[in-house]
Amino acid sequence: MNKNIYLQIFNDYSDKIQKGQLVHGTKLPSENDITVEYGTSRETVRKALNLLAQYGYIHKVRGKGSYVLDIGRMDFPITGLISFKQMSKKFGWDTKTHVDEVKRVPANAEVARQLHIPANEPVWRVTRAREIEGERIILDKDYFLSSIVEQLSEEIASHSIYEYLEGVLQLKISYAKKEISVEEVTAEDRRLLDLHDFNHIVVVKNYVFLENTTLFQFTESRHRLDKFQFVDFARRVHGEDLP
Repeated sequence: MNKNIYLQIFNDYSDKIQKGQLVHGTKLPSENDITVEYGTSRETVRKALNLLAQYGYIHKVRGKGSYVLDIGRMDFPITGLISFKQMSKKFGWDTKTHVDEVKRVPANAEVARQLHIPANEPVWRVTRAREIEGERIILDKDYFLSSIVEQLSEEIASHSIYEYLEGVLQLKISYAKKEISVEEVTAEDRRLLDLHDFNHIVVVKNYVFLENTTLFQFTESRHRLDKFQFVDFARRVHGEDLP
């Protein structure tokens, strides 16, 4: 029986969160208090809290305790190429774009590596914070080859760069490769986003190609980890030899 207490703790607290008895931002009782309540060890309580964190129910802040997350997260599609403006319209989000920088710069070593170009080749660097429902929770850092995108402006960046690329420049944007990771927040993240006590951030790297297979854009899209769940749709393929 004792070995299953951590599951009982997990089930009790996840049930309370799902039913709204513990709302977003609520601080959970301390490990000591939960230990006394369930008559178990701190190791068992930590195991239960870690499981709650893994399932996205709570956020553990070192030295401060555990806090309930907003489980009504926004679905963020992994596949497909869709602009922020299109996504906002699709999901009915109340959004604003805050442009921090639009500048033509020499590509540093890291950007040059990502775009497969020589170091110091000119690129457009665009940095924008995305506000959704009153909070700045996405930081988009875009790099475009200036040989493909000859001109950009703050006005274009504040509306939709993709509308400009496809509508004005008539670029044929075809496909993208994406990579998702979790990284420690940076000073830039803290300056431009409403991060509260979060120390990690979800990073989606996009490598965007034109119809002729030219890699012309590299983007780091940095998301506050409590606000999104990254979703995809998979279809089972029948009739193939699978392991």
